[in-house]
Amino acid sequence: MVSRRDTLKALLGGSAIVASPGLVTSAFAETRRVYNVGNQRWEEVKVNRDITKRPVPKKYSRRNVNIKTSQPVGTIIINTDKKFLYHITGKNKATRYGVGVGREGFAWNGDATIKRKAKWPTWTPPAEMREREKAKGIILPITQKGGIDNPLGARALYLYQGNRDTLYRIHGTNQPWSIGLNLSSGCIRMLNSDVEHLYEKVKLGSKVVVMGPGQKSTRGFSENLNPLAMFFGNN
Repeated sequence: MVSRRDTLKALLGGSAIVASPGLVTSAFAETRRVYNVGNQRWEEVKVNRDITKRPVPKKYSRRNVNIKTSQPVGTIIINTDKKFLYHITGKNKATRYGVGVGREGFAWNGDATIKRKAKWPTWTPPAEMREREKAKGIILPITQKGGIDNPLGARALYLYQGNRDTLYRIHGTNQPWSIGLNLSSGCIRMLNSDVEHLYEKVKLGSKVVVMGPGQKSTRGFSENLNPLAMFFGNN
């Protein structure tokens, strides 16, 4: 059998648990079907619900904020230390979302461009990720079609530098409890409802600025909460 420790390790790995094709499940399911490497077969295992019951802190709720920045309207700015993503919507205005970011060793910073968007995207984990997880006894699929159990969630924005795919994405998640944590392999994960909201507003060619962990320079960016958002909503 797959041990509870192995299951917990898989959960903490972000996209480590692999649902079998056609299995409809959710981040809060009592059991998951995972591949037991030792026995070379799929098995139903109990999920550690102490982690999956973690509520998303209210500070990560979507809201409108006042900002100061020299970046143009349409730019996305990500502060990985504070776990916030800002989409600039007007002069000194932005919509702020809570995000989950890369764990130690997988964080990054720099500029990128959104050159592709996808609804219910197919997940194709990089070969190095498959090898890394295989060493832990976790078998990842070569590819997994979009759906409720897909780690990329409802939407994905693909980040490029020039014509090179960085392999980093801004995407939804089937693990909403992970918002506000450092768990991913470098991608920026959002609640499905938030990434759907952002997806409709972001255009191809939009600039993305990622402020990495401990990055001293804010590149002229700062934020002040817009109190009117409390009364007029977060659309």
